[in-house]
Amino acid sequence: MLQVTDLDVFYGDAQALWGASVTVGSGEVVSIVGSNGAGKSTLVNAIMGILRPRRGRIVLDDQDVTETPGHRMCRAGVAIVPEGRRLFPSMSVEDNLDLGAFNRVARAHYEESLQWVHTLFPRLADRRSQLAGSLSGGEQQMLAIGRGLMARPRLLLMDEPSLGLAPVVVDEVFDVIETVRDEGVSVLLVEQNAQMALDVSSRAYLLAEGRVVMDGTAEELAKSREVRDSVLGL
Repeated sequence: MLQVTDLDVFYGDAQALWGASVTVGSGEVVSIVGSNGAGKSTLVNAIMGILRPRRGRIVLDDQDVTETPGHRMCRAGVAIVPEGRRLFPSMSVEDNLDLGAFNRVARAHYEESLQWVHTLFPRLADRRSQLAGSLSGGEQQMLAIGRGLMARPRLLLMDEPSLGLAPVVVDEVFDVIETVRDEGVSVLLVEQNAQMALDVSSRAYLLAEGRVVMDGTAEELAKSREVRDSVLGL
């Protein structure tokens, strides 16, 4: 489904990714794990079209989308749940969800998607008229995920979905990731909570200082001394 090959990404003159290559298959959860500052968010933002790579290719369903901007990536079936949620705090929960369904395909299935999001996150239905900025941190993360799902993506990019959440909410978020996968949506998961990420993934990549230094099954990475030392803290 997604193939990223030899990606170099810069911020001005500072290089953030060196030759990063990852793949995501249909109906698969793949994790990118690594310490803070390893380049995980840079990789996701480059895939989404928010950052433009200086070298390498991004291919989605056999189509080269390396230079495709973010709004067109969304039309192509890719959505992102960004780090920090990036909600519109002065708008209602319902209006934030509505913004996720701006493309033509998503708009045609709006009611169906809204019902699905409300099934996944019943609290969003209860708070549909409440301002997004007045929600708890966990509810805001639910809203960010729900907004991404309103786009009816085939590939969902999730950037640090557990960041700053209470453990009980983290468990709920990861349950939803598995449910989304079971519904046929592929997920590329960027996460500092490596143990949780590996538990829901079939494959994973270890990113360190902008380079992919290891890849394999989630079980292989969980058993790796390098991952255990540098990411899991064991």
